[in-house]
Amino acid sequence: MEWLIGLAVALAVTWVAMVAFLWFSRPQGDMLQEAMRLLPDILRLLKRLATDPEVPRGAKVRLWLLFVYLAMPIDLVPDFLPVIGYADDAIIVAAVLRSVVRRAGLSRVRENWPGSADGLAALERLAGLS
Repeated sequence: MEWLIGLAVALAVTWVAMVAFLWFSRPQGDMLQEAMRLLPDILRLLKRLATDPEVPRGAKVRLWLLFVYLAMPIDLVPDFLPVIGYADDAIIVAAVLRSVVRRAGLSRVRENWPGSADGLAALERLAGLS
C-alpha cells in the first residue's frame, strides 16, 4: 500500500513540475496569441520537417512525440485552468518548435514554411531566433 501512495505522490510532483515548465517556457507578451494565430501554418511546417530527410533524427523524434501528444484526447493541463488550460498545446508546440528550429537550422524551416513572410517573421520571434 505504501508503494501506491509513493507512486501517487511521484505522479503529482511530476505533474506540478510539468505545469511549472509550461508556465515558465510559455511565450512572453503577445507571442502566445501570435502562436495561436499561426498554429495551422506551424502544424503544416512541423509535418514537413518531420518528413524532411535533412532534419536531424533527434529533432524528428521530438516532432513525432509532439504529434502523439497533440493527438491524445487528454491534455496535460485541464482546460478549466485559466489562461494556461487552453494554451497548453500552443505552449508545448512553441517549446518543441524552438528546440527543433535550433537543431534543424533556420534554413530548413524557411524551405519548409507554408505561410507568408510575415508569418515566418513571427515564427522566428516565437522560436527566439530574431
